[in-house]
Amino acid sequence: QVQLVESGGGSVRPGGSLRLSCVVSRNLSSIYSMGWYRQVPGRIRQLDAALRPGNEVYYSDSVKGRFTISRDNAKNTFYLQMNSLLPEDTALYLCNAATIEDGIYTDYWGRGTQVTVSS
Repeated sequence: QVQLVESGGGSVRPGGSLRLSCVVSRNLSSIYSMGWYRQVPGRIRQLDAALRPGNEVYYSDSVKGRFTISRDNAKNTFYLQMNSLLPEDTALYLCNAATIEDGIYTDYWGRGTQVTVSS
């Protein structure tokens, strides 16, 4: 089992910044991939950014150039730095971690942290 706890959400004005954190209950070296998703009521959960094997970094087109995903192995934590926030970035942000153990792929999710961008 892997537990994930997000923090760092809040209310900001357009153009503002936030940094989301996701604390993972185990060493990040045991995590296959990790990422940040946004969830808006009535819409499909959308992947914004991910760290994948082979040092691959993924960003959706909507956040490329504005958001940065990073990790701190010593703290078992990964982050999402969100700059130049737009009202359409308003969503519940969830962190995700995937493991592969004994050939079985498993997804784990945090409960989310709310980001509201409004003037």
